Amino acid sequence: MFTFAEAARHPERAVGAETHRLAAQRVRGMLVPASFEEEYYLNVNLPEQLGRIFAPVNPHRIDEDQLDALCTQAQALVRTSALSDDAVQLFYRALGNAGLSEGTVHARRPGTRHAEVAVRALPPGTAVLHALKRLWAHDWSLEQVLARLDDTGGVGLDAQPTLLFAGPPGTPDAARAAELGVPEALVSEGRLVGLP
Repeated sequence: MFTFAEAARHPERAVGAETHRLAAQRVRGMLVPASFEEEYYLNVNLPEQLGRIFAPVNPHRIDEDQLDALCTQAQALVRTSALSDDAVQLFYRALGNAGLSEGTVHARRPGTRHAEVAVRALPPGTAVLHALKRLWAHDWSLEQVLARLDDTGGVGLDAQPTLLFAGPPGTPDAARAAELGVPEALVSEGRLVGLP
C-alpha cells in the first residue's frame, strides 16, 4: 500500500497515470496496488470459479439475460470471498497509517469516475474493506463484462490498482480543472480528489 507520493515512484503502467497527476498536486490518499487484488483472486481461486460461472457464454452470440444472471453470481462471489487474515491486517494497518480507517472514505480505479463509498467507517476499517471489495465486484457488472466481450472477446481481466480518498466521491469542477490546466478535476468537500 502506498501514499500517492510513494506510488508516483513506480511506473504509470503499474499505478495509473492519474496517480502520478494526483501526487504532483500533493493530493492525500492511498493506492492499493494491483498485486493486492491479484493475490486476493489467486488465494481464493477466483479465476477458476469465475471461469466456471462464465463457461456457458458464447462471445459470438450473447444472451444478455443469461449474462446478467451470471454477472450477478460473479459479483456476489467477489464480494463474499474472504481475504487472508494477513492481507486484511496489512490493509487495516495501511488504512490507519493513511488516516482512512474512520469517517467517509471512497474507492475508485485510476482514470475512472465510478466510486464505492464507506460511510461512517470505524477502525480498523472493515467498512472501507467492504467498499474496496464492492469496487472489485463492479468489474463483473453486466456493463463491464459486455465491454470486455466487445473489446477482447472474453470476460477475463487483469488486476488493477485502486485509489482510496477521505470523504465522499468528487464531482467535476470546471473552475479547478481550468486552474490546473486539465480536462477534468473532481472535487469533494473543497478538496481535489481526482484528475481522471
